[in-house]
Amino acid sequence: MFLALVARTFAEETSRLTLVIHHLFDGKPLVFGQPTLAAASGERLSVSRLAYLLAEPSVKATGDSPWLANRDWFAFCDATKGDAIQELRGLPRRAFDALKFCVGPDAATDKSDPGIFPPRHALNPLVNGLHWGWTGGFVYLAIEGNADALGYSYHLADAANRMTATLPAAIDLARDTTVEIDFHVDRLFKNVSPREQTSTHSREGDTLAARLKTQVESAFTLRAIRPTEKDAALPAAAGSTTPLIGTPYRFQVAKGFPLPELPADFPLTNERVELGRRLFHDARLSRDDRQSCATCHQQKFAFADPRRFSVGVDEKAGTRNAMPLFNLAWKKEFFWDGRVPSLRAQALEPIQNPIEMHASLADVVEKLVRDKTIATAFATAFGTAEITPEKIGVALEAFMLTLTSFDSKFDRSLRGEAVLDDAEKRGFELFVTEYDPRQRQFGADCFHCHGGALFTDHTLRNNGLAHEPGRFATPSLRNVARTAPYMHDGRFATLEEVLEHYDHGITRTPSLDPNLGKHPAAGLGLSAADREALVAFLKTLTDSRFEP
Repeated sequence: MFLALVARTFAEETSRLTLVIHHLFDGKPLVFGQPTLAAASGERLSVSRLAYLLAEPSVKATGDSPWLANRDWFAFCDATKGDAIQELRGLPRRAFDALKFCVGPDAATDKSDPGIFPPRHALNPLVNGLHWGWTGGFVYLAIEGNADALGYSYHLADAANRMTATLPAAIDLARDTTVEIDFHVDRLFKNVSPREQTSTHSREGDTLAARLKTQVESAFTLRAIRPTEKDAALPAAAGSTTPLIGTPYRFQVAKGFPLPELPADFPLTNERVELGRRLFHDARLSRDDRQSCATCHQQKFAFADPRRFSVGVDEKAGTRNAMPLFNLAWKKEFFWDGRVPSLRAQALEPIQNPIEMHASLADVVEKLVRDKTIATAFATAFGTAEITPEKIGVALEAFMLTLTSFDSKFDRSLRGEAVLDDAEKRGFELFVTEYDPRQRQFGADCFHCHGGALFTDHTLRNNGLAHEPGRFATPSLRNVARTAPYMHDGRFATLEEVLEHYDHGITRTPSLDPNLGKHPAAGLGLSAADREALVAFLKTLTDSRFEP
């Protein structure tokens, strides 16, 4: 807080400064995905993503007074969610005439281990989705979209491209104050042609990145300064609502993984995890007592199903390939379409689905109540023998949250316990290298969607599948060699087929993800040797517990 920085100088009470950032294009509110905006170059473009990190807010009083800066404050802004609203606390109740902030963390923080940041911290990769992954460092600002049906992807990063916005602002903090700021997104495209310059990843010497940096700094302007409404405070984080019952479960996080946000209302305990494990393998959760969760989520296949479509109790096949179940503690949206926001709610849907387990929750509860041993297990896990659908969902959630995966050959190579062969090393190099002919980079560009320790950014994307205009979850590539077939509908039987799709099989639609849409229509042109190397690398992502 600012208070810690100024306490030795100022003894007065402190106030709260609220920043509200509006995102505009040509003076109007920015509408995402709307392909009617015009760039300065005359191109018609859309914006599908605008995300950035704020840091080091500073205020300055009149005259030669020094800037008061908070170097421990960071904020993540996702413009797709509307105005960015951030608070600065601990400022002295004085008048100031200038406000300054940076886009991007300082150099030391930028290169720090992202695993040190708490679950809700702005720099936690799960919160911002702006970390480069194995190469280290954050993307300070990402803007993506389409220009005349061709994708563009601009990622500003590295110390040389850290941006600073300075605004003259007569701020009287005698009371809590709100400063409204306009971010003129159209100014980023001044003298920039997204159709001709489809991407930048801020490599040294990239003049496009340097130009964008300057244009971002001039894109922020002051709109208004007004008293803060009393009810405008940000909501406090929710805490645990149930007493701890049982023995706390020791959840382990591998080095390099971001810290997940585990349930606070029903904390993980050994007893709940064990109950969830029993229920996961209990066929009584199905209508005819013949099918359990484990029927379609088999451990030897990384808790996936080797069939293209699973078959339910009525011998009906589904329409989606069963997703693998591991590292779910880092996931916030479930099912291929991301329609469910919690794992405990997801766990109850297959039980009731008419083409899956086709049971009613009331019947499942009735069957379990008749089993004294399972009733005892519920009492041990929850403090009472009462069995409810909610408790079933919580127990299944607890078990599935413990299905972690971070011990593959690739992980062991990072720890110095294994060595990748030449083909695997080449595959990794292709995996983490963008396709950017302007910068003479000809990689496979996999890392945009599958970067970082989790090998997924947990977003929904249109990945160019024929006859599928919708967006689907980006799966983790961990254990990918054990989870065939691939895609939401299991249309590809092998990894080789998947690579052929991304190399030259993309179907272009208006909703195609820009990171794929920026590639030429002819494709990436990966050689047969390159594709073999990529497959070799992907096979190093198999966890030892899932190896045949």
